[in-house]
Amino acid sequence: MADKKYNIILITTDQQRYDTIGDLAPDYMRMPHTQYLINQGISYTNAYSQCPLCVPARISIMNGKFPHTTGATTNCETTDVMGTRDTLPDLMRKAGYQTIAIGKMHFGPQRAKHGFDEMIIPDDYFREMQRSGSMIQPMRHGMGQNEIYPALSTVPEAMTMTSWISEKCVEYIRDRRDPSQPFFMWCSYSKPHPPFDPPEPYYSMYRNEDIAEPVFGDWSDDEHAPLAFKRLRQMWGYDKISPKIMKEAKAAYYGLLTQIDYNMGRIFSALQDLDMLKDTLILFTSDHGEYLGDHHTAAKFFLHQPSTHVPFILRLPPTLNDTLGGTKVDIPVTHADILPTLVKLAGGEVPKDVDGQDLLAVLEKKQEPRKYVEMVSEMGMLESIGLTDGKMKYIWYMEDQCEQLFNLEKDPMELKNVAHDPAYGAIKEELKQDLINSEHSKKLGHSKDGKLAAIPPLNDGERHRRAHPWPGYHTEYCNIDVKH
Repeated sequence: MADKKYNIILITTDQQRYDTIGDLAPDYMRMPHTQYLINQGISYTNAYSQCPLCVPARISIMNGKFPHTTGATTNCETTDVMGTRDTLPDLMRKAGYQTIAIGKMHFGPQRAKHGFDEMIIPDDYFREMQRSGSMIQPMRHGMGQNEIYPALSTVPEAMTMTSWISEKCVEYIRDRRDPSQPFFMWCSYSKPHPPFDPPEPYYSMYRNEDIAEPVFGDWSDDEHAPLAFKRLRQMWGYDKISPKIMKEAKAAYYGLLTQIDYNMGRIFSALQDLDMLKDTLILFTSDHGEYLGDHHTAAKFFLHQPSTHVPFILRLPPTLNDTLGGTKVDIPVTHADILPTLVKLAGGEVPKDVDGQDLLAVLEKKQEPRKYVEMVSEMGMLESIGLTDGKMKYIWYMEDQCEQLFNLEKDPMELKNVAHDPAYGAIKEELKQDLINSEHSKKLGHSKDGKLAAIPPLNDGERHRRAHPWPGYHTEYCNIDVKH
């Protein structure tokens, strides 16, 4: 890039589906600032979370490596996987940037900086709320971090964590940074991850809209669903939530997203006040998606579109390039691409061992795009692997050796599993063999002797599953960064 140093802001949400932005979002959704980024930026329409879970996705953002490479496929201690060298903030500092992380990092331990100059995290928010002496405190509604029943925020909008994260970003831009240096900021919103508890006016904003009902694939009922997939929804009771409650949950989820969107406007305004917006790069994405009742389930973990397909918008500074606004690119991209793309734009050196690609080099045809994004789910007995090019998707479930194949061009909601349709036989075998070949060289070793891996069945019954949930009950005093 040119000698000029541009400010760089990475904005992430937690658990945001791809179909909540742009043309795929419901027409009643209010997302003006996300649309601003779409209009000014490059939208990557086939962006996927390789391991749809908070920590693995964030590790990929930080080190530019695939979960298959590092073995980080669970909500592990991040210090077991990476330190402070050759992380995204470390490389930015070497390129002459001051660095700050604001919001949910989900590092472990939660105060591990991994190369950031400064971090302001949810634990700081809850401490600040407690010290305020207010009788009104956040997260006192009692809903857990994995329950999707809707709840009204127990604090007004100005006291929510979303507002607090935004204000800390504005304060840094306006008052706390060194104006003689460019900055790299990771603004990480903790929503719309459960609990689905927006404040007013966002709680009521979509309750009376014609919210679409969940979709159900021909493979997703109890008779046809893979064992692991069925286990998750039975453990957390997602299949017992009534359509009325699910509609309210979706309304609350959409409300949380609009709250984030409106709050992003505060950050953009702070940049505009200081005449910095034109010289600031903004990359917007999410760590993974949310089923929201689709296929009789909720949360994430598995490799279907609601869980893995995420927003991904790269808005270049207009003073660097003002010709790419509104561009849509359909190559398969993933979180590991963030590090090489941003570090290269910052004028830094990208380590040779990263798995990610410099997306601008690909756009300029200096690099070939990857063929597939490979994906893995390895959270407990929820194990599956797969790959997609954004047009077809193949998934292998290790416990019952179940296969799924979806034609995403014709069936973007994955309603029909065509794995056993003779018309797709050649395509399935090609994808399966490519997955076998790739997995053979990966750290996780999910193929052996030319076959995809299998694991022994757990042989747990429905009653046992329902009796052993992990709903994520936490108070604000919990010492790990899983409070939302």
